[in-house]
Amino acid sequence: MPDATQKPTINDVARMAGVSKKTVSRVINRSPLLKKETRTKVEGVIAELGYRPNPQARALAMGRNFLIGLLHDNPNAQTVLNFQVGVLDAIRDTEFALVVRPVDRQSPHMLEDIRSFLEIQRLFGVLILPPISENDDLARLCRDMGCGYVRMGSARLDDDEHLVQSNDRECVESVIDHLVAQGHRRIAIIKGPDGFRSAKERYEGFAAAMKKHGLDIPSAAIGSGNYRFDSGIAAAETLIDTDYRPTAIFASNDEMAAGAFHAARARGIDVPTQLSIVGFDDSPIAAHILPPMTTVGWPIREMAKSAALKLIEPTNPAADLSTFPARLVVRNSVAAPRD
Repeated sequence: MPDATQKPTINDVARMAGVSKKTVSRVINRSPLLKKETRTKVEGVIAELGYRPNPQARALAMGRNFLIGLLHDNPNAQTVLNFQVGVLDAIRDTEFALVVRPVDRQSPHMLEDIRSFLEIQRLFGVLILPPISENDDLARLCRDMGCGYVRMGSARLDDDEHLVQSNDRECVESVIDHLVAQGHRRIAIIKGPDGFRSAKERYEGFAAAMKKHGLDIPSAAIGSGNYRFDSGIAAAETLIDTDYRPTAIFASNDEMAAGAFHAARARGIDVPTQLSIVGFDDSPIAAHILPPMTTVGWPIREMAKSAALKLIEPTNPAADLSTFPARLVVRNSVAAPRD
């Protein structure tokens, strides 16, 4: 045992555990190369001695800081916030910290800017939100720099080690199934922005379900938005004012769906007796709006936690998860059409 007046060192841990200093270091750094028995034994000695690794020394030895980067160019602030909460769940009680870095996906210098950021910060790894997560050149950049990464997407973008994904297309099909079961036939969509895989997956789910039910999709049934509230207002106004006049609108996220609520009420149209509205995300706005909104629950917090664990603790069972099924959350914004 070390002298009670001195702080225990990594050498003390190695001696008491009967292993090498390198093995102790691998346990501390959560290397997946160790046997479970060895890891358990060393962790027991660490706990018994109260040994606390020096983070600065570890960072110097590894050539990386204990920082997880979150890269995003996402117009939906709630999505970014929810993802941050999930990451913080994963790194709580660890030496890791989160660094959030907005980027401009339209900039011709995006990859150069990210390379510079990675070089300066010496990140342990990065988590990448859509739509930039869909950029294969960015994933290749991370690999070339030896920086761990996990991509979030609405479809399969990478192997399981580098991916958390949802099943957006199938969930939107369930939305249309639900509306049709209520008697709706004139169903419109407010699409998300071009360049987002999520927008593409959600529209294709909408189109597949409409075809399955033998329903046409005239151009007047398609509105376009950018995932922001004001674009939902503008798109819904256009949809409502056409001769097609839908009895139900599916908006590709909750922000735009809330805009559709606003547009309907400005025209004296009651939700849901005169117009049913469904969103996607199950963000707080969906539960707080009146009437509470039927939406698709996207388990973004759980996805974020798993993504972070894939970087910092790959042996954790939660890190094995890559596909996170979304689900229809039925509330009060849908009713049978009057006609």
